[in-house]
Amino acid sequence: MKAAYIERTGSPDVIQFGDLPTPAPGAGEVLVKVAAVSVNPIDTYIRAGMVAMQLPMPYIVGCDLAGVVEKVGPGCSRFKPGDRVWGSNQGLLGRQGTFAEYAAAREQLLYATPTGVKDTEAAAAALVGITAHLGLFRCAKLQPGETVFVNGGTGGVGSMVVQMAGAAGARVVTTVGSAEKAALARGWGADLVVNYKTDDVPVAIKQFTGDAGVDVWYETQREPDFQRAVPLIRRRGRMIIMAGRQAQPIFPVGPFYTKDLSLFGFAMFLATPAEQQACADDINRWLAAGKLRAPIGRTLPLADTAVAHRLQEQNTLEKAGTLTGKIVLTP
Repeated sequence: MKAAYIERTGSPDVIQFGDLPTPAPGAGEVLVKVAAVSVNPIDTYIRAGMVAMQLPMPYIVGCDLAGVVEKVGPGCSRFKPGDRVWGSNQGLLGRQGTFAEYAAAREQLLYATPTGVKDTEAAAAALVGITAHLGLFRCAKLQPGETVFVNGGTGGVGSMVVQMAGAAGARVVTTVGSAEKAALARGWGADLVVNYKTDDVPVAIKQFTGDAGVDVWYETQREPDFQRAVPLIRRRGRMIIMAGRQAQPIFPVGPFYTKDLSLFGFAMFLATPAEQQACADDINRWLAAGKLRAPIGRTLPLADTAVAHRLQEQNTLEKAGTLTGKIVLTP
């Protein structure tokens, strides 16, 4: 089979595209004929060696996938050949990745693709959708009528937060960097969209909430600014962080605890299969109902995986601003 893989960590140039043996599904695994995959920042960190994980070499890159079940391994009962599935959390913690024509994936980390949902959309929503859901509902326990703020409402996770919070009956405030992105965020249901380049974000949040602050602050940026955020969160509010492995920002301890605030940090791939299944159930329901759309900024052939990794890094690490939505690749 054709696959995008590495034999050592490094720059995107270490990614090779060529032939590898088609895997056989082991116990608890399903062999998926891959129809679409998507790129996440964690994929680039692992490939670069920035995140140290056990890697089976040659290591196929990637976490997300969508496709059709080809075979099932011993002990599998949820899926049968011909079923359409999507999933994430492959390529992590010693598991092989998904950027190949076939992938042997853990059955408990796969979910049925709803009728009418394209493979490209399911793959694009996978990791970012589960991440957004874990933060909003497992951690923050978001309730209808509450107000959510999310930095970067057209990013991979941010766009999911905007839509999921709205689907749950919350009011949503988000930031963007252009008029075009503002239109996208409003189209996804954001109640207030603030251009961080031209507008005063704290003033806008205070005006929208009547100076009360937001209930949930969902921080997607690699360098969270706690000194700015804490005054903008309502008493007994919650703050979510899920990025910035090397970040060590100043933390305003006094203002934080005297408002009875809570801070939640998590890594999506450490969530249990049951927790991820709960996320997938809601994601499928919203995808099928048209309440959740995965923005796709670029679609490339699988052979261009190195190109895709460069583009992701330019926007994640270098803040190039040339990408709105996910990068999806197809074999």
